[in-house]
Amino acid sequence: MKACGKRYKVSEGDFISVEKLACEVGATIEFPDVLMIEDSGEVKLGTPFVAGAAVTASVVVQKRRKTVLIFKKSRRKNYRRKNGHRQPVTILKVENIRH
Repeated sequence: MKACGKRYKVSEGDFISVEKLACEVGATIEFPDVLMIEDSGEVKLGTPFVAGAAVTASVVVQKRRKTVLIFKKSRRKNYRRKNGHRQPVTILKVENIRH
């Protein structure tokens, strides 16, 4: 599955975190960009996407990740800068994979 410019390996019932999507909690989203499907040992590869395939997911939570600290320092110059960043993410639950 391809979402937000990144590739994810998913199966039904999985929870994945993607970059923030503009939708509300409980909404259902369909991702038509499926790169590969494996069904009981049979593999379908897309060129670049599998025709007719889609992944349906529902939004569970809109939140922010843990803080990433940015610290800059120059030795012997009394230069120190500390900053933090929290990236917003959307947690999705994969409901269905259509072949």
